[in-house]
Amino acid sequence: MIRVIGLMSGTSLDGVDAACLETDGVTIGTTGPAVTVPFSAELRGRMRDIYGHAAMISPGDPELRAVERELTLLHVQAVRALDWPAELIGFHGQTILHRPEDARTWQIGDAGLLSRELGLPVVHDFRSADVRAGGEGAPLVPVFHDALAHDMARPLAVLNIGGVANLSLLGPGGRLVACDVGPGNALLDDWAMRHTGVPYDRDGALARAGQVSQRVLAALMSDPFFVRGAPKSLDRMSFHRGMELLSDLSAEDGAATLAAFTVRAVANTRLPFLPRRWLVCGGGRHNPVLMEGLSHSLTVPVAPVEAVGWDGDALEAQCFAFLAMRSVRGLALSFPDTTGVAQPVTGGRLHLDGVAEAAARVVTAWRPA
Repeated sequence: MIRVIGLMSGTSLDGVDAACLETDGVTIGTTGPAVTVPFSAELRGRMRDIYGHAAMISPGDPELRAVERELTLLHVQAVRALDWPAELIGFHGQTILHRPEDARTWQIGDAGLLSRELGLPVVHDFRSADVRAGGEGAPLVPVFHDALAHDMARPLAVLNIGGVANLSLLGPGGRLVACDVGPGNALLDDWAMRHTGVPYDRDGALARAGQVSQRVLAALMSDPFFVRGAPKSLDRMSFHRGMELLSDLSAEDGAATLAAFTVRAVANTRLPFLPRRWLVCGGGRHNPVLMEGLSHSLTVPVAPVEAVGWDGDALEAQCFAFLAMRSVRGLALSFPDTTGVAQPVTGGRLHLDGVAEAAARVVTAWRPA
């Protein structure tokens, strides 16, 4: 095993998560410290602007490059804050566009700058190979969840509620099924920001004070995405056009309806087999309205991942540490039932430019001949 730091900045736009993991890409050893470095309000606003026109923006756009540099240096700050003797970095980057139907997935972040600043090998660009192979490019976490839950009773569902909500369904015999299931926190966060100036619904207070509009909820659930079976994936902005449906609702009723939308999307997901329990990670598990809604809507126990000793705030960053090591070893990151590829696909690109020979040697020793 080697020491890897995983980095994740998700579509919730709350900050950079960094987490430490010892792994060989198959099993998980010691987990080390974790840290979150929050986005400034100014960077969050610039990121929201980029999301608004990501489909049209040029890779050379000066504002995009400036944001990418600032974002990368924030990742450097997060790694240095850990003060942990890593040998490899797994750098997801910031997804600004995800359209696998157009063979496009785009994560910004300068792996070369990150590697030079830290003097360490960096694995990045985790999703492109899967999309090129005809896959959805997401979710990539199931193989990590499978390793974490190796000794747990199955079937087991692990639900991540970030900007987008995604599901890993771990079945008997090592079967993995996965998909994005719905909007997660993205719409609710944006609604709260618009109406309160706070970038999320703190403690679910806004949603709890409102009433769900069943008419609007039905309209939101009529999106063709919900008719499709797994595997399937979403862009952060996939349901944003539906925000117009909420224009006549109060701040409270809109929040209640969007929270119900997230819950209904999960509960209505068609599953090939039913889990014995649901474990929830991501920022959404901190919202009691979402957690209560899931507990009422699902027929088996629902709990945050802390119930089994996992760190729900560090989990995605830990995942990209694990996937970085799998990438170095040429092991699969995605599978037919997780992203829709025809056969298991590895991914990620290893950046070694400017890395000291001794540091590069540790990592390249694991690469297949």
